[in-house]
Amino acid sequence: MNPQTDVVIAIVVRRGNILICQRRQNAALGGYWEFPGGKIEPGESREQCLERELAEELAIRVRPLKALDSIEFDYSEASIRLHPYICEHVDGEPQPIASQRITWVSPRELQNYKFPPANDRLIADLARQYPSHTAIK
Repeated sequence: MNPQTDVVIAIVVRRGNILICQRRQNAALGGYWEFPGGKIEPGESREQCLERELAEELAIRVRPLKALDSIEFDYSEASIRLHPYICEHVDGEPQPIASQRITWVSPRELQNYKFPPANDRLIADLARQYPSHTAIK
């Protein structure tokens, strides 16, 4: 069994849309889309990790609003535990510093993008809970 890695991900919301990032082609799961975030550093809270990762990867500030249920997923090469948070976009225009592309999409449109399998349930839940692109607050 692979050791488990804890990863915090942000569902960054602005005007009812969600920010997603496309992984660089040379990265693991290259070309897939993802929610921004990253691995929790030793001594760092999940909220601190969110703030640090989004500043480093996108040059934005966010405010975590709500923690969603954690998701455990086993890939053949790694086991991960995702800690998703609904986050309010506070400041900065997102820059694709660590991604090849970024875009804002409605919750329903998430299903049109190829995400790593660990995100499947989260994407379905977001589309079901927020059927109107103006419903996320």
